[in-house]
This record gives sequence, C-alpha cells and structure tokens, in this order.
Amino acid sequence: MDENKALAMISIAAKAGKVVSGGFLCEKAIQEGNACLIIIAENAAKNTRKKFTDKCTYYKVPYVIFGDSNVLGNRIGKESRMTLAVTDMGLAKQVANKLDVSMSMEV
Repeated sequence: MDENKALAMISIAAKAGKVVSGGFLCEKAIQEGNACLIIIAENAAKNTRKKFTDKCTYYKVPYVIFGDSNVLGNRIGKESRMTLAVTDMGLAKQVANKLDVSMSMEV
C-alpha cells in the first residue's frame, strides 16, 4: 500500500473535479450511480462507517477505509471530510491500485 501516492491521486482527482465529499453528496453519488470508489476516513464514527459500507455493498460500489478525515479534507482543499467519492472510473482504479483495493465490486 502506497498511502502518499494514493493521497496524491486523490488530490489530482479533486483538481479534475472528479471527487465529491461529505456524507450527503457521497450518498447521492452512490445512489445515482456516479460513485466509482468511496473512501471512508479511519476516524469516522461507527454509524458513518456502517451506513456507507452497507450502502456501498447494496449498490455494488467499491469502498476503502483509509486515512484521517483531516488529511483527506486537506488533500481536496477543504476542511475535515469523513467520506469522499471518486466519480471517475480511471482515477478510482488508480487510487484503488495504490491502496491495494480490489475494484471487483464494479457492475
């Protein structure tokens, strides 16, 4: 797992406008089929983790529990973020590859 490269890819995706953040927008992206990869902060509350892991499983969206909410927020130029959704498949695959996450849940 190469965390620094993964964070760099998240930054690139954000600059390209291919990342949405925050619970409401990530949930919407999952339900509308726009989310290619969900990133849940390691310090997210149990309820948040359960909500997003369940939702990702139901909608068959790959997810990873990775990083600190402050670091994730910082990498996308915002304040602390518990959840991020990468909305571009190519960028999502690159982030997943850096984190050794399987994209096998894709539809």
